[in-house]
Amino acid sequence: MSCSHAERTFRSVGFFEKTNLPYIEEVSVYKVVDGDTFWVRNRKGNKVKIRLIGIDAPEDRNAFHKKKHPFGIVSKRYLDSLILDKNIRLEYDVDSLDRYGRTLAYAYLHDVFINENMIKNGYALLMTVPPNVKYASQFVEGQNHARLNRLGLWNSDAVPNFD
Repeated sequence: MSCSHAERTFRSVGFFEKTNLPYIEEVSVYKVVDGDTFWVRNRKGNKVKIRLIGIDAPEDRNAFHKKKHPFGIVSKRYLDSLILDKNIRLEYDVDSLDRYGRTLAYAYLHDVFINENMIKNGYALLMTVPPNVKYASQFVEGQNHARLNRLGLWNSDAVPNFD
């Protein structure tokens, strides 16, 4: 059985020890880009850009096809406060890379599920992209909690939109 391109790529940067997914890896966060993207160093010291699966946070600057959103810096600062300069665990789903070459992952700090935490506290919105849907129902519940409690992005009558 041969490895996929993504698995070969991950092996070359020291992420995969075996081919079975999901795989959990401990990494060190050294830079937060925005509320859903950050940089880590793996145990071999390689730098890897991570995109959190299942969430979409507002931009704190104009990037790609998205425009800067006033809540973007708030979302980024919240993620900073959770994970910057800390060791976290990453869990992978079906697709390992997005179209920009970022590694797709679920992130955990001790018993805190970071992806869910960002949604549940209103710092990001649910964004389901099959086939990475392992925790989609959990994320729906989190977004309903944020909306009903008017947390973060849901702190107004308008539906959050930052496309």
